[in-house]
Amino acid sequence: MAFGAVVVLTLLASAYAFPSDAVFSKFDDSGPRYDYVEDDAGQLHLEDHWIKMSDLARMARYNPDNSNRYHLFTRANPSRSQVLVRNNVNSIINSNFIAGRRTIVLMHGFAGSATSNFNSVLVPAFLAAQDVNVIVVDWSSGSAWGPNARQAGQAAGRFITWLNEVSGATPNNYHIAGYSVGGHGAGIIARTMAGNVSYVTAMDPAARWNNRWLFRSDDGLYTEVIHTNVNNIGFTNPLGHVDFYPNGGRNMPGCITSLCDHERSFHYMAETLRTGGFTGRRCANLPDALNQRCNASGTLSMGGIAPKTGLSGIFHLRTNARQPFSQG
Repeated sequence: MAFGAVVVLTLLASAYAFPSDAVFSKFDDSGPRYDYVEDDAGQLHLEDHWIKMSDLARMARYNPDNSNRYHLFTRANPSRSQVLVRNNVNSIINSNFIAGRRTIVLMHGFAGSATSNFNSVLVPAFLAAQDVNVIVVDWSSGSAWGPNARQAGQAAGRFITWLNEVSGATPNNYHIAGYSVGGHGAGIIARTMAGNVSYVTAMDPAARWNNRWLFRSDDGLYTEVIHTNVNNIGFTNPLGHVDFYPNGGRNMPGCITSLCDHERSFHYMAETLRTGGFTGRRCANLPDALNQRCNASGTLSMGGIAPKTGLSGIFHLRTNARQPFSQG
């Protein structure tokens, strides 16, 4: 056999023995390997939930400490952001950031950006509710691959820790809020920060997520989850001190798509900031919440500007098909 043929056969054998893109680990064992995931704009992407060698290379190239952007909005600049830059003290000094004000940190979801619906809905709602700093975490350089939310959240936590060191702001004056994979990311931001965050909210946190990095009730002094698309895009089981299941956590009135259900979580949150409402009835357990048969003693308002520290439980409420969504 010619020498060239031997070389070709040897290379082919090596390729089969050592796959060029071998599976390194499974990001999620709870469902199929491949699944279609909708991004913040409603576009479908076929996602592989097993981590391959190429994914590790992609993760290595993503450096959120350098590529994350932090956009500050205040009542003095409600529509045009000021970019805050880590290790650049002048970017803080020359901005409208005031350390003594309450600070809201927002983290968008899969394939989102600073201009995602999540941010365009919640930034003005928070500014209308109170004179606060709102910091939008833009991790769009890595958000096309959902698992990067862990790294993005950790980097954001390091940024905020630095911001607090140079400005004098304190963790107990923060509200961290995220949507979809960014819902879990909000918990990661809070647990990465030095100190106890007073309020952490996850809006329909994503279902397909690594159990090691799930949103946790101890991510903040008060943690709240709003479930609007369970058993689909959104996570089903309770995760926070308080978990709300509007309309049983699925099939939101006025919606005909899963993405609409998913997004209702932050639309409901925005309305709680502007007008209140959304009174939930306590549920004895998760099945009662999912089946909308909650009649346990006690009610609680969903969302809002202030944490409900010390309270816990599962709650159900019903909503309208159009704004105002609250039935009171």
